[in-house]
Amino acid sequence: MYKKTTQRARLFTAGVLYAMILALLSSCSPTPPEREDRDPEAATGLTNQEETVSDQYMVSAANQYASESGSRILALGRNAIDAAVSVQMVLNLVEPQSSGIGGGAFLLYWDQSKKELVTFDGRETAPSSADSTLFHGADGKPMKWIEAVVGGRSVGVPGVLKMFEKAHTQYGNLPWATLFEDAIKLAEKGFVVSPRLEKLVAADINPGMKRAGNTRDYFFPKGQAIQAEQTLTNPKLAEALKMIAAQGTSAFYQGDIAKQIIQAVNNDRDNPGQLSLQDLSNYEAQTRPPVCADYRGYKVCGMGPPSPCGLTVLQRLQILIHFTLPNMEPLSTESNHINSPAMRPAFAARHP
Repeated sequence: MYKKTTQRARLFTAGVLYAMILALLSSCSPTPPEREDRDPEAATGLTNQEETVSDQYMVSAANQYASESGSRILALGRNAIDAAVSVQMVLNLVEPQSSGIGGGAFLLYWDQSKKELVTFDGRETAPSSADSTLFHGADGKPMKWIEAVVGGRSVGVPGVLKMFEKAHTQYGNLPWATLFEDAIKLAEKGFVVSPRLEKLVAADINPGMKRAGNTRDYFFPKGQAIQAEQTLTNPKLAEALKMIAAQGTSAFYQGDIAKQIIQAVNNDRDNPGQLSLQDLSNYEAQTRPPVCADYRGYKVCGMGPPSPCGLTVLQRLQILIHFTLPNMEPLSTESNHINSPAMRPAFAARHP
């Protein structure tokens, strides 16, 4: 049982619980009945980190540049939404294989003044012309994942920018343009490639990266994969970010950037897509009600539909509440023996 004695103990316990929930979330991606050899993003190893405690604020991101940017913004305006926007823009540059303005996202924000959890839905949407045959080949049969994902066919309407604009309009403090400064500076002056990015490019997971064009030129300059400790610039991204910073998201969802997106997606040489300018201009991010449940004296909340992860995590927690997980070492054989079977009914409910 948890002993809620001191404020520090409560913070530590909450941190352990949060870490466990993050571990549960890591398995939220659906698994196909027959797993293919290739994955969207390969594992690059685990790194042990020291426990860190802060009385003011903390920024945790997948790359140090992004964490430092978020910390700088928090120091300027003391606003979590502002920091989140800046972190995302930097991640777009330094972790392009994982996170960027060309994709979708969900955001959970605690409104302290109203004591209310607000969740934002920036999930990407399919082209309006898409139907059940979108990922069928010329033979009428479903395509393999890797065949469907490379090229323009799998591209949906990105939601990240609209979601952050909506959140910033409601809760932001600093000017929108300020939140792009770090990403623009790094894109122009250069950033140091991380070992993780080097490994993922070298792993050759997505054959589309080596096809002729801007992607190959960027990740394989002079035919060689980028390497850790190499300094990389992205002046074209810097110009796009400057436009979005100055004009808002309309610069992305309309105008020249939108036209370039449609051109690239729908005229892909091997796998053309079906996006339209109307699809981009019609996109709107949404606010959704969160899903919540009690767990060992805590109210645990997550993103509701269209994300399945919140419900899946809560279902698993309701199973795990019957076991003494707080007394087990994280990722130990004992805890894995409890966690693994708890996944099955949660995923069975998610994928009937």
